[in-house]
Amino acid sequence: MKTFSLPCGKGTQTVSLEESHMLYDLHGNDVTVAADEQAAVRQALRQPVGSAPLRDVIQAGDTVAIIVSDITRLVHTDIMLPVIVEELNSIGVKDEQITVITAQGTHRAHTPEEDAIVCGQEMAKRLRIVNHDCRNDEALTCIGTTTYGNDVYINAEAVKADKVILTGSVSFHPMAGFGGGRKAVLPGIAGYDTIMRNHAMALTEDVGGGCNPLCETSLLEHNPLHDDMRQAAEMLNPAYLVNTVFTADGELYEVVGGHWYEAWKKGCDDLLRIASVPIQELSDVTIGSAGGYPKDMNLYQSMKAHMNSVFATKPGGIMIFTLDCPDIKEPAIFTNWFFRSNMEEFERDLRADFSIPAFVAFKSRCIINSMKQVYVVTRPENFDIIRQSGQIPAATLEEAWTMAQEELKREGKDDYTVTVMGHASATFPVLQK
Repeated sequence: MKTFSLPCGKGTQTVSLEESHMLYDLHGNDVTVAADEQAAVRQALRQPVGSAPLRDVIQAGDTVAIIVSDITRLVHTDIMLPVIVEELNSIGVKDEQITVITAQGTHRAHTPEEDAIVCGQEMAKRLRIVNHDCRNDEALTCIGTTTYGNDVYINAEAVKADKVILTGSVSFHPMAGFGGGRKAVLPGIAGYDTIMRNHAMALTEDVGGGCNPLCETSLLEHNPLHDDMRQAAEMLNPAYLVNTVFTADGELYEVVGGHWYEAWKKGCDDLLRIASVPIQELSDVTIGSAGGYPKDMNLYQSMKAHMNSVFATKPGGIMIFTLDCPDIKEPAIFTNWFFRSNMEEFERDLRADFSIPAFVAFKSRCIINSMKQVYVVTRPENFDIIRQSGQIPAATLEEAWTMAQEELKREGKDDYTVTVMGHASATFPVLQK
Protein backbone atom coordinates (compact mmCIF):
# COMPACT_ATOMS: atom_id res chain seq x y z
CA MET A 1 0.00 0.00 0.00
CA LYS A 2 1.11 3.57 -0.67
CA THR A 3 -0.29 6.42 1.42
CA PHE A 4 -1.01 9.89 0.06
CA SER A 5 -1.87 12.98 2.10
CA LEU A 6 -3.80 15.68 0.26
CA PRO A 7 -4.45 19.25 1.49
CA CYS A 8 -8.00 19.99 2.61
CA GLY A 9 -8.59 23.41 4.12
CA LYS A 10 -5.98 23.95 6.80
CA GLY A 11 -5.52 20.20 7.32
CA THR A 12 -5.05 17.08 5.23
CA GLN A 13 -6.94 13.98 4.14
CA THR A 14 -5.15 10.65 3.73
CA VAL A 15 -5.78 7.68 1.49
CA SER A 16 -3.95 4.35 1.05
CA LEU A 17 -3.81 2.90 -2.45
CA GLU A 18 -2.71 -0.55 -3.55
CA GLU A 19 0.54 -0.40 -5.47
CA SER A 20 -0.60 -3.30 -7.62
CA HIS A 21 -2.47 -0.70 -9.65
CA MET A 22 -0.62 1.81 -11.78
CA LEU A 23 -0.26 4.95 -9.65
CA TYR A 24 0.83 8.37 -10.89
CA ASP A 25 1.71 11.18 -8.49
CA LEU A 26 1.54 14.44 -10.44
CA HIS A 27 3.11 17.55 -9.03
CA GLY A 28 4.82 20.64 -10.35
CA ASN A 29 8.49 20.12 -11.07
CA ASP A 30 11.13 20.71 -8.40
CA VAL A 31 12.54 24.18 -9.00
CA THR A 32 14.60 26.73 -7.17
CA VAL A 33 12.47 29.46 -5.60
CA ALA A 34 13.33 33.13 -5.17
CA ALA A 35 15.11 33.61 -1.84
CA ASP A 36 14.57 37.40 -1.76
CA GLU A 37 11.31 38.57 -3.32
CA GLN A 38 12.12 42.27 -3.23
CA ALA A 39 15.45 41.60 -4.90
CA ALA A 40 13.62 39.58 -7.60
CA VAL A 41 11.27 42.52 -8.25
CA ARG A 42 14.20 44.95 -8.37
CA GLN A 43 15.97 42.70 -10.88
CA ALA A 44 12.82 42.65 -13.05
CA LEU A 45 12.89 46.46 -13.11
CA ARG A 46 16.57 46.68 -13.99
CA GLN A 47 17.14 43.60 -16.19
CA PRO A 48 13.97 43.54 -18.30
CA VAL A 49 12.72 41.38 -21.15
CA GLY A 50 12.09 43.15 -24.45
CA SER A 51 12.39 46.64 -22.98
CA ALA A 52 14.78 49.18 -21.57
CA PRO A 53 14.95 49.24 -17.73
CA LEU A 54 12.11 51.04 -15.97
CA ARG A 55 14.27 54.07 -15.18
CA ASP A 56 14.91 54.57 -18.91
CA VAL A 57 11.23 54.18 -19.82
CA ILE A 58 9.78 56.69 -17.36
CA GLN A 59 10.87 60.29 -16.85
CA ALA A 60 10.68 62.52 -13.78
CA GLY A 61 7.75 64.59 -15.04
CA ASP A 62 5.54 61.61 -15.97
CA THR A 63 2.26 60.78 -14.28
CA VAL A 64 2.16 57.03 -13.69
CA ALA A 65 -0.79 54.66 -13.29
CA ILE A 66 0.07 51.32 -11.69
CA ILE A 67 -2.55 48.61 -12.29
CA VAL A 68 -2.71 46.05 -9.47
CA SER A 69 -4.76 42.88 -8.91
CA ASP A 70 -7.75 43.11 -6.57
CA ILE A 71 -8.34 41.32 -3.26
CA THR A 72 -9.43 38.09 -4.99
CA ARG A 73 -5.89 37.65 -6.31
CA LEU A 74 -3.25 38.09 -3.63
CA VAL A 75 -0.23 37.83 -5.92
CA HIS A 76 2.30 39.58 -3.65
CA THR A 77 1.37 43.07 -4.82
CA ASP A 78 2.25 44.26 -1.31
CA ILE A 79 5.84 43.17 -2.04
CA MET A 80 6.01 44.37 -5.66
CA LEU A 81 4.46 47.80 -5.21
CA PRO A 82 6.91 49.29 -2.67
CA VAL A 83 9.87 48.29 -4.86
CA ILE A 84 8.28 49.77 -7.98
CA VAL A 85 7.45 53.00 -6.15
CA GLU A 86 10.97 53.18 -4.72
CA GLU A 87 12.36 52.91 -8.24
CA LEU A 88 9.96 55.57 -9.52
CA ASN A 89 10.90 57.88 -6.66
CA SER A 90 14.59 57.43 -7.51
CA ILE A 91 13.81 58.50 -11.09
CA GLY A 92 12.16 61.66 -9.78
CA VAL A 93 8.50 60.58 -9.93
CA LYS A 94 6.86 61.78 -6.73
CA ASP A 95 4.16 59.94 -4.80
CA GLU A 96 1.54 62.50 -5.89
CA GLN A 97 2.30 61.70 -9.54
CA ILE A 98 1.41 58.02 -8.97
CA THR A 99 -2.10 56.55 -9.07
CA VAL A 100 -2.77 52.93 -8.15
CA ILE A 101 -5.77 51.45 -9.96
CA THR A 102 -7.10 48.17 -8.56
CA ALA A 103 -8.16 45.88 -11.42
CA GLN A 104 -11.58 44.88 -10.13
CA GLY A 105 -12.88 43.63 -13.47
CA THR A 106 -16.51 42.97 -12.57
CA HIS A 107 -15.78 42.52 -8.84
CA ARG A 108 -16.96 44.86 -6.09
CA ALA A 109 -14.92 47.76 -4.78
CA HIS A 110 -12.44 47.28 -1.93
CA THR A 111 -12.87 48.47 1.59
CA PRO A 112 -9.99 50.67 2.85
CA GLU A 113 -8.80 47.67 4.83
CA GLU A 114 -8.67 45.57 1.67
CA ASP A 115 -6.70 48.28 -0.15
CA ALA A 116 -4.14 48.03 2.66
CA ILE A 117 -4.04 44.22 2.40
CA VAL A 118 -3.45 44.34 -1.37
CA CYS A 119 -1.03 47.27 -1.52
CA GLY A 120 0.53 47.16 1.94
CA GLN A 121 -0.13 49.54 4.81
CA GLU A 122 2.52 52.10 3.87
CA MET A 123 1.58 52.26 0.19
CA ALA A 124 -2.12 52.60 1.07
CA LYS A 125 -1.25 55.65 3.20
CA ARG A 126 1.14 57.25 0.73
CA LEU A 127 -0.52 56.70 -2.65
CA ARG A 128 -3.83 57.59 -4.24
CA ILE A 129 -5.76 54.37 -4.83
CA VAL A 130 -8.67 54.18 -7.27
CA ASN A 131 -10.98 51.16 -7.33
CA HIS A 132 -12.04 50.44 -10.90
CA ASP A 133 -15.81 50.38 -11.50
CA CYS A 134 -16.67 48.67 -14.78
CA ARG A 135 -20.27 49.94 -14.63
CA ASN A 136 -19.45 53.62 -14.20
CA ASP A 137 -19.59 54.87 -17.80
CA GLU A 138 -18.45 58.34 -16.78
CA ALA A 139 -15.14 56.88 -15.56
CA LEU A 140 -14.45 55.03 -18.85
CA THR A 141 -12.84 56.08 -22.13
CA CYS A 142 -13.13 54.24 -25.46
CA ILE A 143 -9.67 53.68 -26.93
CA GLY A 144 -10.62 51.70 -30.03
CA THR A 145 -12.29 48.59 -31.44
CA THR A 146 -10.69 45.16 -31.78
CA THR A 147 -10.85 43.07 -34.93
CA TYR A 148 -13.55 41.05 -33.15
CA GLY A 149 -15.79 44.12 -33.05
CA ASN A 150 -15.27 44.73 -29.34
CA ASP A 151 -15.38 48.41 -28.38
CA VAL A 152 -12.64 48.78 -25.78
CA TYR A 153 -13.72 51.00 -22.90
CA ILE A 154 -10.96 51.46 -20.32
CA ASN A 155 -10.62 53.24 -16.99
CA ALA A 156 -10.10 56.91 -17.83
CA GLU A 157 -7.46 57.33 -15.11
CA ALA A 158 -5.22 54.85 -16.93
CA VAL A 159 -5.83 56.45 -20.32
CA LYS A 160 -4.88 59.94 -19.17
CA ALA A 161 -1.69 58.84 -17.36
CA ASP A 162 1.58 59.48 -19.18
CA LYS A 163 2.79 55.97 -18.41
CA VAL A 164 1.00 52.76 -17.32
CA ILE A 165 2.64 49.90 -15.44
CA LEU A 166 0.87 46.53 -15.34
CA THR A 167 1.33 44.20 -12.39
CA GLY A 168 -0.18 40.80 -11.62
CA SER A 169 0.70 37.14 -11.76
CA VAL A 170 1.12 34.63 -14.56
CA SER A 171 -1.15 31.63 -13.97
CA PHE A 172 -3.08 29.01 -15.87
CA HIS A 173 -6.49 30.24 -17.00
CA PRO A 174 -9.36 28.03 -18.24
CA MET A 175 -10.51 30.53 -20.90
CA ALA A 176 -7.65 32.92 -21.69
CA GLY A 177 -4.94 30.25 -21.65
CA PHE A 178 -2.92 32.13 -19.05
CA GLY A 179 -3.72 34.79 -16.50
CA GLY A 180 -1.67 37.91 -15.87
CA GLY A 181 -0.25 40.30 -18.44
CA ARG A 182 -2.93 41.78 -20.69
CA LYS A 183 -5.69 40.65 -18.31
CA ALA A 184 -4.80 43.62 -16.10
CA VAL A 185 -6.33 45.74 -18.88
CA LEU A 186 -9.14 43.47 -20.08
CA PRO A 187 -10.98 42.50 -17.93
CA GLY A 188 -9.03 44.28 -15.14
CA ILE A 189 -9.81 47.93 -15.89
CA ALA A 190 -12.29 47.53 -18.75
CA GLY A 191 -15.96 48.47 -19.04
CA TYR A 192 -18.65 45.91 -18.31
CA ASP A 193 -19.86 45.53 -21.93
CA THR A 194 -16.25 45.21 -23.15
CA ILE A 195 -15.61 42.46 -20.60
CA MET A 196 -18.79 40.56 -21.41
CA ARG A 197 -18.24 40.68 -25.17
CA ASN A 198 -14.71 39.40 -24.66
CA HIS A 199 -15.60 36.59 -22.28
CA ALA A 200 -18.56 35.46 -24.39
CA MET A 201 -15.97 34.19 -26.88
CA ALA A 202 -15.43 31.31 -24.45
CA LEU A 203 -18.62 29.82 -25.93
CA THR A 204 -18.97 28.57 -29.49
CA GLU A 205 -20.81 30.76 -31.99
CA ASP A 206 -23.59 28.19 -32.40
CA VAL A 207 -26.14 27.56 -29.66
CA GLY A 208 -25.71 24.04 -28.32
CA GLY A 209 -21.99 24.00 -29.07
CA GLY A 210 -21.03 24.64 -25.47
CA CYS A 211 -17.51 25.74 -24.57
CA ASN A 212 -15.19 27.01 -27.30
CA PRO A 213 -12.33 24.45 -27.55
CA LEU A 214 -9.95 27.23 -28.62
CA CYS A 215 -10.42 28.99 -25.27
CA GLU A 216 -8.69 26.55 -22.98
CA THR A 217 -5.91 26.30 -20.41
CA SER A 218 -2.42 27.03 -21.86
CA LEU A 219 -3.79 27.81 -25.35
CA LEU A 220 -2.84 31.19 -26.81
CA GLU A 221 -2.53 30.55 -30.53
CA HIS A 222 -5.90 30.95 -32.29
CA ASN A 223 -7.56 31.73 -28.94
CA PRO A 224 -9.95 34.61 -29.78
CA LEU A 225 -10.58 35.55 -26.16
CA HIS A 226 -6.85 35.95 -25.52
CA ASP A 227 -6.27 37.78 -28.78
CA ASP A 228 -9.09 40.23 -28.03
CA MET A 229 -7.44 40.93 -24.66
CA ARG A 230 -4.07 41.37 -26.33
CA GLN A 231 -5.46 43.89 -28.81
CA ALA A 232 -7.08 45.88 -26.00
CA ALA A 233 -3.80 46.05 -24.08
CA GLU A 234 -1.94 47.02 -27.24
CA MET A 235 -4.27 50.00 -27.67
CA LEU A 236 -3.44 51.21 -24.16
CA ASN A 237 0.26 50.49 -24.83
CA PRO A 238 1.51 50.01 -21.26
CA ALA A 239 5.03 51.26 -20.61
CA TYR A 240 6.10 48.35 -18.43
CA LEU A 241 4.98 45.08 -16.84
CA VAL A 242 5.91 43.33 -13.59
CA ASN A 243 4.40 39.86 -13.04
CA THR A 244 5.06 37.15 -10.48
CA VAL A 245 5.30 33.45 -11.36
CA PHE A 246 4.55 30.91 -8.62
CA THR A 247 5.30 27.22 -8.21
CA ALA A 248 2.55 24.65 -7.69
CA ASP A 249 3.16 25.00 -3.95
CA GLY A 250 2.55 28.73 -4.11
CA GLU A 251 6.19 29.78 -3.68
CA LEU A 252 7.64 32.55 -5.80
CA TYR A 253 9.65 31.13 -8.69
CA GLU A 254 10.49 34.39 -10.44
CA VAL A 255 9.41 37.92 -11.26
CA VAL A 256 9.31 38.87 -14.93
CA GLY A 257 9.53 42.49 -16.01
CA GLY A 258 9.82 44.56 -19.15
CA HIS A 259 7.69 44.81 -22.28
CA TRP A 260 4.02 44.26 -21.43
CA TYR A 261 3.69 41.29 -23.80
CA GLU A 262 7.19 39.87 -24.24
CA ALA A 263 7.97 39.71 -20.52
CA TRP A 264 4.55 38.21 -19.78
CA LYS A 265 5.01 35.60 -22.53
CA LYS A 266 8.32 34.59 -20.96
CA GLY A 267 6.45 34.10 -17.69
CA CYS A 268 3.88 31.91 -19.49
CA ASP A 269 6.61 29.77 -21.04
CA ASP A 270 8.35 29.42 -17.69
CA LEU A 271 5.14 28.54 -15.87
CA LEU A 272 4.32 25.89 -18.45
CA ARG A 273 7.80 24.45 -17.99
CA ILE A 274 7.73 24.31 -14.18
CA ALA A 275 4.05 23.50 -13.56
CA SER A 276 3.03 21.31 -16.48
CA VAL A 277 3.63 17.59 -16.05
CA PRO A 278 3.88 15.23 -19.04
CA ILE A 279 1.68 12.14 -18.78
CA GLN A 280 1.71 9.03 -20.95
CA GLU A 281 -1.93 8.02 -20.48
CA LEU A 282 -5.22 9.17 -18.99
CA SER A 283 -6.24 7.51 -15.74
CA ASP A 284 -9.45 5.77 -14.73
CA VAL A 285 -9.43 7.70 -11.44
CA THR A 286 -7.93 11.05 -10.49
CA ILE A 287 -7.69 12.03 -6.83
CA GLY A 288 -6.99 15.72 -6.39
CA SER A 289 -6.95 18.73 -4.12
CA ALA A 290 -7.27 22.42 -4.92
CA GLY A 291 -4.26 22.89 -2.66
CA GLY A 292 -5.90 23.55 0.70
CA TYR A 293 -6.62 26.92 2.31
CA PRO A 294 -7.28 29.48 0.83
CA LYS A 295 -7.60 27.76 -2.56
CA ASP A 296 -10.60 25.71 -1.38
CA MET A 297 -12.43 28.46 0.51
CA ASN A 298 -15.44 28.05 -1.80
CA LEU A 299 -16.58 26.02 -4.77
CA TYR A 300 -15.89 28.87 -7.20
CA GLN A 301 -12.16 28.83 -6.45
CA SER A 302 -12.08 25.04 -6.01
CA MET A 303 -13.28 24.40 -9.56
CA LYS A 304 -9.74 25.14 -10.79
CA ALA A 305 -8.89 21.66 -9.49
CA HIS A 306 -11.59 20.11 -11.69
CA MET A 307 -10.46 22.10 -14.72
CA ASN A 308 -6.90 20.77 -14.52
CA SER A 309 -7.72 17.24 -13.32
CA VAL A 310 -9.94 16.61 -16.33
CA PHE A 311 -6.77 16.64 -18.47
CA ALA A 312 -5.47 13.62 -16.51
CA THR A 313 -8.71 11.60 -16.51
CA LYS A 314 -10.40 9.38 -19.08
CA PRO A 315 -13.79 10.61 -20.32
CA GLY A 316 -16.36 8.75 -18.25
CA GLY A 317 -13.82 8.23 -15.48
CA ILE A 318 -13.94 9.01 -11.78
CA MET A 319 -12.62 12.07 -9.98
CA ILE A 320 -12.26 12.60 -6.21
CA PHE A 321 -11.50 15.96 -4.61
CA THR A 322 -10.67 17.13 -1.09
CA LEU A 323 -12.37 20.53 -0.77
CA ASP A 324 -13.04 22.03 2.65
CA CYS A 325 -15.16 24.96 1.34
CA PRO A 326 -16.07 26.81 4.57
CA ASP A 327 -17.69 29.53 2.41
CA ILE A 328 -19.21 27.08 -0.02
CA LYS A 329 -22.07 29.34 -1.13
CA GLU A 330 -19.84 32.29 -2.02
CA PRO A 331 -20.12 34.02 -4.36
CA ALA A 332 -23.88 33.54 -4.68
CA ILE A 333 -23.87 34.45 -8.38
CA PHE A 334 -21.74 31.36 -9.03
CA THR A 335 -23.60 28.87 -6.86
CA ASN A 336 -27.00 29.99 -8.18
CA TRP A 337 -25.86 29.02 -11.68
CA PHE A 338 -23.85 25.99 -10.59
CA PHE A 339 -26.88 24.17 -9.23
CA ARG A 340 -28.62 24.09 -12.60
CA SER A 341 -28.85 20.61 -14.07
CA ASN A 342 -30.65 21.17 -17.40
CA MET A 343 -27.62 21.93 -19.57
CA GLU A 344 -29.61 23.04 -22.63
CA GLU A 345 -31.43 25.68 -20.61
CA PHE A 346 -28.19 26.51 -18.80
CA GLU A 347 -26.34 27.30 -22.03
CA ARG A 348 -29.27 29.24 -23.50
CA ASP A 349 -29.59 31.41 -20.38
CA LEU A 350 -25.81 31.88 -20.20
CA ARG A 351 -25.72 33.21 -23.75
CA ALA A 352 -28.57 35.60 -22.93
CA ASP A 353 -26.97 36.86 -19.71
CA PHE A 354 -23.26 36.06 -19.86
CA SER A 355 -21.11 36.52 -16.78
CA ILE A 356 -17.78 35.06 -15.76
CA PRO A 357 -19.08 33.19 -12.68
CA ALA A 358 -21.94 31.78 -14.76
CA PHE A 359 -19.50 30.53 -17.41
CA VAL A 360 -17.23 28.95 -14.78
CA ALA A 361 -20.33 27.22 -13.39
CA PHE A 362 -21.32 26.02 -16.86
CA LYS A 363 -17.86 24.69 -17.73
CA SER A 364 -17.59 23.02 -14.32
CA ARG A 365 -20.93 21.25 -14.80
CA CYS A 366 -19.81 20.12 -18.26
CA ILE A 367 -16.71 18.56 -16.70
CA ILE A 368 -18.72 16.89 -13.93
CA ASN A 369 -21.21 15.53 -16.46
CA SER A 370 -18.37 14.11 -18.57
CA MET A 371 -17.35 11.84 -15.68
CA LYS A 372 -18.95 8.65 -14.37
CA GLN A 373 -18.80 10.03 -10.83
CA VAL A 374 -17.22 12.95 -9.01
CA TYR A 375 -16.78 12.60 -5.24
CA VAL A 376 -16.07 15.56 -2.96
CA VAL A 377 -14.57 15.15 0.51
CA THR A 378 -15.84 18.08 2.53
CA ARG A 379 -17.41 19.11 5.83
CA PRO A 380 -20.83 17.52 6.59
CA GLU A 381 -22.76 20.78 6.43
CA ASN A 382 -21.80 21.02 2.75
CA PHE A 383 -23.24 17.65 1.74
CA ASP A 384 -26.61 18.87 0.41
CA ILE A 385 -24.96 21.57 -1.68
CA ILE A 386 -22.47 19.08 -3.14
CA ARG A 387 -25.37 16.83 -4.13
CA GLN A 388 -27.09 19.80 -5.80
CA SER A 389 -23.98 20.30 -7.92
CA GLY A 390 -24.20 16.77 -9.35
CA GLN A 391 -21.38 15.41 -7.18
CA ILE A 392 -21.30 12.89 -4.34
CA PRO A 393 -20.17 14.06 -0.87
CA ALA A 394 -17.98 12.10 1.54
CA ALA A 395 -16.69 12.81 5.04
CA THR A 396 -13.21 11.34 4.47
CA LEU A 397 -10.94 10.55 1.56
CA GLU A 398 -10.93 6.88 2.52
CA GLU A 399 -14.74 6.87 2.37
CA ALA A 400 -14.70 8.47 -1.08
CA TRP A 401 -12.09 5.97 -2.27
CA THR A 402 -14.23 3.08 -0.99
CA MET A 403 -17.22 4.37 -2.97
CA ALA A 404 -15.03 4.80 -6.05
CA GLN A 405 -13.76 1.23 -5.75
CA GLU A 406 -17.34 -0.02 -5.54
CA GLU A 407 -18.14 1.91 -8.73
CA LEU A 408 -15.11 0.45 -10.48
CA LYS A 409 -16.20 -3.03 -9.40
CA ARG A 410 -19.70 -2.47 -10.80
CA GLU A 411 -18.08 -1.50 -14.10
CA GLY A 412 -15.99 -4.68 -14.03
CA LYS A 413 -12.70 -2.76 -13.85
CA ASP A 414 -10.12 -4.71 -11.91
CA ASP A 415 -7.05 -3.33 -13.68
CA TYR A 416 -7.37 0.44 -13.31
CA THR A 417 -5.00 3.39 -13.10
CA VAL A 418 -5.00 6.15 -10.49
CA THR A 419 -3.51 9.65 -10.71
CA VAL A 420 -2.98 11.74 -7.57
CA MET A 421 -2.77 15.55 -7.87
CA GLY A 422 -2.09 17.14 -4.49
CA HIS A 423 -2.11 20.66 -5.95
CA ALA A 424 -4.45 20.15 -8.89
CA SER A 425 -5.40 23.80 -9.33
CA ALA A 426 -1.76 24.66 -10.03
CA THR A 427 -0.63 21.49 -11.83
CA PHE A 428 -1.34 21.08 -15.53
CA PRO A 429 -1.16 17.55 -17.02
CA VAL A 430 -0.04 17.39 -20.65
CA LEU A 431 -0.74 14.15 -22.52
CA GLN A 432 2.20 13.16 -24.69
CA LYS A 433 1.07 12.29 -28.19
